[in-house]
Amino acid sequence: MKAKHLSFKGDCHPGGFLPSDGMESWLSEFWSHLHTAEGLRQTIQAGGIGLMCLIIFAETGLLAGFFLPGDSLLVTAGVLTIANGDRPAYFDPWMVTGALTVAAIVGDQTGYWLGRKYGHAMETKPDSWWFKRKHLAAARDYFAEKGPLAIVLARFVPLLRTFVPFAAGMGDMPAGRFLRWNILGGILWINSLVWLGHWLGGTPLADQMHKVILIVIVVSFIPVVWTAAKRLLTSRPGTRT
Repeated sequence: MKAKHLSFKGDCHPGGFLPSDGMESWLSEFWSHLHTAEGLRQTIQAGGIGLMCLIIFAETGLLAGFFLPGDSLLVTAGVLTIANGDRPAYFDPWMVTGALTVAAIVGDQTGYWLGRKYGHAMETKPDSWWFKRKHLAAARDYFAEKGPLAIVLARFVPLLRTFVPFAAGMGDMPAGRFLRWNILGGILWINSLVWLGHWLGGTPLADQMHKVILIVIVVSFIPVVWTAAKRLLTSRPGTRT
Protein backbone atom coordinates (compact mmCIF):
# COMPACT_ATOMS: atom_id res chain seq x y z
CA MET A 1 0.00 0.00 0.00
CA LYS A 2 1.40 3.37 -1.01
CA ALA A 3 1.75 6.02 1.64
CA LYS A 4 -0.27 9.17 1.17
CA HIS A 5 1.64 12.44 1.38
CA LEU A 6 0.21 15.89 1.93
CA SER A 7 1.45 18.77 -0.17
CA PHE A 8 3.23 21.60 1.60
CA LYS A 9 4.17 23.54 -1.47
CA GLY A 10 3.49 27.23 -1.64
CA ASP A 11 3.68 30.10 -4.05
CA CYS A 12 6.06 33.03 -3.88
CA HIS A 13 4.28 36.34 -3.52
CA PRO A 14 5.42 39.91 -2.86
CA GLY A 15 3.58 39.79 0.46
CA GLY A 16 5.23 36.56 1.53
CA PHE A 17 4.66 32.84 1.32
CA LEU A 18 1.21 31.67 0.27
CA PRO A 19 0.26 28.13 1.29
CA SER A 20 -0.98 25.81 -1.42
CA ASP A 21 -4.46 24.33 -1.40
CA GLY A 22 -3.01 21.12 0.07
CA MET A 23 -1.34 22.93 2.93
CA GLU A 24 -4.43 25.05 3.63
CA SER A 25 -6.50 21.86 3.73
CA TRP A 26 -4.03 20.20 6.09
CA LEU A 27 -3.95 23.23 8.37
CA SER A 28 -7.73 23.37 8.41
CA GLU A 29 -7.99 19.69 9.32
CA PHE A 30 -5.25 20.03 11.95
CA TRP A 31 -6.97 23.08 13.48
CA SER A 32 -10.33 21.30 13.56
CA HIS A 33 -8.77 18.22 15.14
CA LEU A 34 -7.08 20.23 17.89
CA HIS A 35 -10.21 22.20 18.69
CA THR A 36 -12.55 19.30 19.35
CA ALA A 37 -12.67 17.49 22.69
CA GLU A 38 -12.02 14.05 21.22
CA GLY A 39 -9.37 15.26 18.79
CA LEU A 40 -7.52 17.10 21.53
CA ARG A 41 -7.71 14.10 23.83
CA GLN A 42 -6.33 11.81 21.10
CA THR A 43 -3.53 14.25 20.32
CA ILE A 44 -2.48 14.51 23.97
CA GLN A 45 -2.61 10.76 24.54
CA ALA A 46 -0.63 10.05 21.37
CA GLY A 47 1.96 12.79 21.72
CA GLY A 48 2.35 12.82 25.46
CA ILE A 49 4.04 15.52 27.50
CA GLY A 50 6.58 16.21 24.75
CA LEU A 51 3.95 17.22 22.21
CA MET A 52 2.06 19.27 24.79
CA CYS A 53 5.26 21.18 25.59
CA LEU A 54 5.84 21.82 21.89
CA ILE A 55 2.30 23.18 21.42
CA ILE A 56 2.52 25.44 24.48
CA PHE A 57 5.94 26.70 23.42
CA ALA A 58 4.77 27.42 19.86
CA GLU A 59 1.58 29.17 20.96
CA THR A 60 3.38 31.47 23.37
CA GLY A 61 6.67 31.97 21.54
CA LEU A 62 6.01 31.94 17.80
CA LEU A 63 3.61 34.34 16.08
CA ALA A 64 2.52 31.56 13.71
CA GLY A 65 1.37 29.51 16.71
CA PHE A 66 -1.55 31.79 17.59
CA PHE A 67 -4.10 29.23 16.34
CA LEU A 68 -2.93 26.45 18.66
CA PRO A 69 -5.03 25.48 21.69
CA GLY A 70 -3.79 26.73 25.04
CA ASP A 71 -6.47 26.83 27.71
CA SER A 72 -8.39 23.86 26.34
CA LEU A 73 -5.21 21.78 26.05
CA LEU A 74 -4.28 22.50 29.67
CA VAL A 75 -7.71 21.61 31.03
CA THR A 76 -7.84 18.42 28.96
CA ALA A 77 -4.34 17.46 30.08
CA GLY A 78 -5.45 17.94 33.67
CA VAL A 79 -8.44 15.66 33.14
CA LEU A 80 -6.10 12.94 31.91
CA THR A 81 -4.00 13.09 35.08
CA ILE A 82 -6.63 11.39 37.23
CA ALA A 83 -8.36 8.03 36.89
CA ASN A 84 -12.14 7.99 36.61
CA GLY A 85 -14.09 4.76 36.18
CA ASP A 86 -12.59 2.73 33.34
CA ARG A 87 -10.28 5.58 32.29
CA PRO A 88 -6.79 5.38 33.77
CA ALA A 89 -4.59 8.33 34.67
CA TYR A 90 -2.34 8.86 31.67
CA PHE A 91 0.03 11.38 33.25
CA ASP A 92 1.34 12.48 36.61
CA PRO A 93 -0.08 15.96 37.35
CA TRP A 94 3.17 17.24 38.86
CA MET A 95 5.17 16.17 35.81
CA VAL A 96 2.61 17.84 33.51
CA THR A 97 2.56 21.12 35.41
CA GLY A 98 6.35 21.18 35.76
CA ALA A 99 7.11 20.47 32.11
CA LEU A 100 4.42 22.77 30.72
CA THR A 101 5.42 25.62 33.04
CA VAL A 102 8.95 25.44 31.67
CA ALA A 103 7.61 25.33 28.10
CA ALA A 104 5.39 28.37 28.73
CA ILE A 105 8.22 30.39 30.26
CA VAL A 106 10.67 29.49 27.48
CA GLY A 107 7.98 30.28 24.91
CA ASP A 108 7.37 33.78 26.27
CA GLN A 109 11.10 34.43 26.48
CA THR A 110 11.42 33.41 22.83
CA GLY A 111 8.60 35.75 21.84
CA TYR A 112 10.23 38.58 23.83
CA TRP A 113 13.59 37.98 22.12
CA LEU A 114 12.00 37.86 18.66
CA GLY A 115 10.14 41.11 19.36
CA ARG A 116 13.31 42.79 20.56
CA LYS A 117 15.26 41.68 17.48
CA TYR A 118 12.69 41.75 14.68
CA GLY A 119 9.67 43.60 16.08
CA HIS A 120 10.01 46.91 14.30
CA ALA A 121 10.62 45.17 10.98
CA MET A 122 7.29 43.35 11.43
CA GLU A 123 5.42 46.67 11.63
CA THR A 124 5.81 47.13 7.87
CA LYS A 125 5.28 43.48 6.96
CA PRO A 126 2.11 42.87 4.91
CA ASP A 127 -0.59 40.68 6.43
CA SER A 128 -0.32 36.99 5.70
CA TRP A 129 -2.07 33.78 6.74
CA TRP A 130 0.03 33.58 9.92
CA PHE A 131 0.57 37.25 10.75
CA LYS A 132 -1.96 40.05 11.13
CA ARG A 133 -0.77 43.56 12.02
CA LYS A 134 -4.03 44.21 13.87
CA HIS A 135 -3.14 41.44 16.36
CA LEU A 136 0.23 43.04 17.01
CA ALA A 137 -1.38 46.49 17.37
CA ALA A 138 -3.91 45.11 19.87
CA ALA A 139 -1.11 43.50 21.88
CA ARG A 140 0.89 46.75 21.95
CA ASP A 141 -2.18 48.69 23.11
CA TYR A 142 -2.87 46.10 25.81
CA PHE A 143 0.74 46.22 26.97
CA ALA A 144 0.70 50.03 27.01
CA GLU A 145 -2.52 50.01 29.06
CA LYS A 146 -1.67 47.31 31.61
CA GLY A 147 2.10 47.65 31.83
CA PRO A 148 4.08 44.67 33.16
CA LEU A 149 0.87 43.13 34.51
CA ALA A 150 -0.08 42.47 30.88
CA ILE A 151 2.57 39.72 30.81
CA VAL A 152 0.54 37.80 33.41
CA LEU A 153 -3.00 38.70 32.30
CA ALA A 154 -2.32 37.95 28.64
CA ARG A 155 -1.56 34.35 29.55
CA PHE A 156 -5.28 33.80 29.98
CA VAL A 157 -6.34 35.51 26.73
CA PRO A 158 -6.06 33.80 23.33
CA LEU A 159 -4.08 35.75 20.68
CA LEU A 160 -2.78 38.17 23.29
CA ARG A 161 -0.64 35.51 24.96
CA THR A 162 1.07 35.01 21.59
CA PHE A 163 1.60 38.68 20.72
CA VAL A 164 2.11 40.45 24.08
CA PRO A 165 5.61 38.98 24.74
CA PHE A 166 6.57 40.08 21.22
CA ALA A 167 5.20 43.56 21.94
CA ALA A 168 7.11 43.69 25.24
CA GLY A 169 10.32 42.98 23.35
CA MET A 170 9.49 45.71 20.85
CA GLY A 171 8.96 48.13 23.72
CA ASP A 172 12.44 47.43 25.09
CA MET A 173 11.11 46.21 28.44
CA PRO A 174 14.17 45.33 30.57
CA ALA A 175 14.96 41.62 30.19
CA GLY A 176 15.18 40.95 33.93
CA ARG A 177 11.85 42.62 34.62
CA PHE A 178 10.17 40.69 31.80
CA LEU A 179 11.58 37.41 33.09
CA ARG A 180 10.13 37.96 36.58
CA TRP A 181 6.63 38.68 35.26
CA ASN A 182 6.98 35.87 32.71
CA ILE A 183 7.78 33.30 35.41
CA LEU A 184 4.85 34.48 37.55
CA GLY A 185 2.43 34.35 34.61
CA GLY A 186 3.64 30.95 33.44
CA ILE A 187 3.25 29.39 36.88
CA LEU A 188 -0.24 30.84 37.42
CA TRP A 189 -1.55 29.99 33.94
CA ILE A 190 -0.32 26.41 33.73
CA ASN A 191 -1.08 25.40 37.30
CA SER A 192 -4.54 26.99 37.52
CA LEU A 193 -5.86 25.29 34.38
CA VAL A 194 -4.14 21.91 34.74
CA TRP A 195 -5.32 21.54 38.32
CA LEU A 196 -8.80 22.70 37.32
CA GLY A 197 -8.81 19.90 34.75
CA HIS A 198 -7.48 17.47 37.36
CA TRP A 199 -10.41 18.31 39.61
CA LEU A 200 -12.91 18.05 36.75
CA GLY A 201 -11.42 14.71 35.75
CA GLY A 202 -12.72 13.14 38.93
CA THR A 203 -16.29 14.35 38.35
CA PRO A 204 -19.04 13.32 35.88
CA LEU A 205 -18.10 16.38 33.80
CA ALA A 206 -15.06 14.45 32.59
CA ASP A 207 -17.40 12.59 30.23
CA GLN A 208 -18.71 15.87 28.80
CA MET A 209 -15.41 17.49 27.88
CA HIS A 210 -16.87 19.11 24.78
CA LYS A 211 -19.06 21.25 27.03
CA VAL A 212 -16.20 22.04 29.41
CA ILE A 213 -13.90 23.09 26.54
CA LEU A 214 -16.65 25.25 25.05
CA ILE A 215 -17.09 27.05 28.37
CA VAL A 216 -13.31 27.51 28.71
CA ILE A 217 -13.08 28.98 25.20
CA VAL A 218 -16.02 31.35 25.74
CA VAL A 219 -14.69 32.56 29.11
CA SER A 220 -11.17 33.06 27.71
CA PHE A 221 -12.48 35.26 24.90
CA ILE A 222 -14.53 37.54 27.19
CA PRO A 223 -11.54 39.88 27.80
CA VAL A 224 -10.94 40.11 24.04
CA VAL A 225 -14.55 41.09 23.36
CA TRP A 226 -14.60 43.50 26.31
CA THR A 227 -11.39 45.23 25.19
CA ALA A 228 -12.64 45.53 21.60
CA ALA A 229 -15.99 46.93 22.74
CA LYS A 230 -14.35 49.44 25.08
CA ARG A 231 -11.99 50.60 22.33
CA LEU A 232 -14.91 50.98 19.92
CA LEU A 233 -16.90 53.07 22.39
CA THR A 234 -14.02 55.32 23.40
CA SER A 235 -12.88 55.87 19.81
CA ARG A 236 -16.21 57.47 18.86
CA PRO A 237 -17.06 59.89 21.69
CA GLY A 238 -19.23 61.97 19.37
CA THR A 239 -21.75 59.14 19.08
CA ARG A 240 -22.41 59.11 22.81
CA THR A 241 -24.85 61.49 24.48
